[in-house]
Amino acid sequence: MDLDTDVPMEDVSESQQLSHTFGNDESTNSANQGSSSSIRQETPAASIDKLDQWIEKLAKCEPLSEGDVKQLCDMAIEVLQFEENVQPVHVPVTICGDVHGQFHDLMELFQIGGPCPDTNYLFMGDYVDRGYYSVETVSYLVCMKVRFPNRITILRGNHESRQITQVYGFYDECLRKYGSATVWKLFTDLFDYFPITALVDNKIFCLHGGLSPMIETIDQVRELNRIQEVPHEGPMCDLLWSDPDDRGGWGISPRGAGFTFGQDISEQFNHTNDLSLIARAHQLVMEGYSWSHQESVVTIFSAPNYCYRCGNQAAIMEVDEQHNRQFLQYDPSIRPGEPTVTRKTPDYFL
Repeated sequence: MDLDTDVPMEDVSESQQLSHTFGNDESTNSANQGSSSSIRQETPAASIDKLDQWIEKLAKCEPLSEGDVKQLCDMAIEVLQFEENVQPVHVPVTICGDVHGQFHDLMELFQIGGPCPDTNYLFMGDYVDRGYYSVETVSYLVCMKVRFPNRITILRGNHESRQITQVYGFYDECLRKYGSATVWKLFTDLFDYFPITALVDNKIFCLHGGLSPMIETIDQVRELNRIQEVPHEGPMCDLLWSDPDDRGGWGISPRGAGFTFGQDISEQFNHTNDLSLIARAHQLVMEGYSWSHQESVVTIFSAPNYCYRCGNQAAIMEVDEQHNRQFLQYDPSIRPGEPTVTRKTPDYFL
């Protein structure tokens, strides 16, 4: 399995400095993590019209204005603050992995899987960085979330982070497209509200990275305070950074954050929590999906020809009402003016 090896995270003192500089306002502390999404107020018709206009504009790969992004993020917080750390999701649902700012490939994903809200979607993080269109990609998905809150679930990935986005492109893209860091700050403040895991019909545990030696039960995930920048260590960090491994037990991650975990760990976690499967993203896999640990873990990666040069396929996983699973694989969307597929994976990603 090929690693998307991000740089190690900085030390805690630098994280605290960034948190002080770019931290959320006081409203983050009042978010109600345990409330049911069923108590959401109905979206006003005027807001629906505005969202539909934004979605139509973004579908053409045209970014929203800074003012519209501010409105969108405020609307999204009103939705996401009521979602849980372990957001319940019902079948049928289509589960997706990393998309990394590859906007045209995201549109291809919706062509392959079916339009939302006709199809229910669960995205497992990493919407920004690496690709050319992180702004449009995350704007589109957040718009869809606010417009169809019960039809699409968006989890947090390790790239939905202030520090990581300053290294891998989203921060620079916001500066280039808007002339300031305001839009970057609006989105990174919003990322703090994204759920960190989802549970499909109490059987499929979905998250971006992997397991944590500090988490034995799903109930322990529910108790975490997620409304914060991704920590450099601890259970929330692990859920967004860890990877399955062929070796048993826990191991030191080459990423510099999270852990590696063996088949014995994943099988025990599934048994303890009465799960049939752990679905996760976070790693480049050449066929778009890859089984681990005797099919107790599946990795899904939904950015074809990752970074426009890795030559990989992408995939999404459909789960029907009977919990049957089907993988749909697809190649990059063809568009002029962008690099073409190469079939050799650069050593950097291995």
